[in-house]
Amino acid sequence: MFVIATFENSIYIELAITALEEQGISKELILAAPLDKRKELRNLFDTIHKSDGFSLFDGPAILGTCLMLLGAIYGYELKWGPILWGIIGAVSGILLGFLIKMLMLKKSKRGGKHITSEIVLMVRCEDQKGELVEKILWDHLALGLTKI
Repeated sequence: MFVIATFENSIYIELAITALEEQGISKELILAAPLDKRKELRNLFDTIHKSDGFSLFDGPAILGTCLMLLGAIYGYELKWGPILWGIIGAVSGILLGFLIKMLMLKKSKRGGKHITSEIVLMVRCEDQKGELVEKILWDHLALGLTKI
């Protein structure tokens, strides 16, 4: 049986390996492999074939719609009328929404996640020790775990 877990790069993985060795699992049956991090930044615009789940258009669309509505409502009282003020509100809302979204992306490193799995730990053990290995790995803050 294989028990595979992912960890952040921290002291907890060393403690987990030490606890496994104390339970009689030899070093030859434990494999820890670090993952390479992505070097290039994520794309800003999604394509029809690939989407990363981070939309660049939702905020500008909402803000553009709100400001367009306000421009059309108050346009009845202003000089240029509701149609022109609605268009001005929509364009200014979309531009303001893109500016806010870009600032949010720049601050969060293009939508990067805060918790990432950095090390994969594979343990080969007998079936009767599988539950013990699983408990040790969960106790040492594994991010995810599977048994094969």
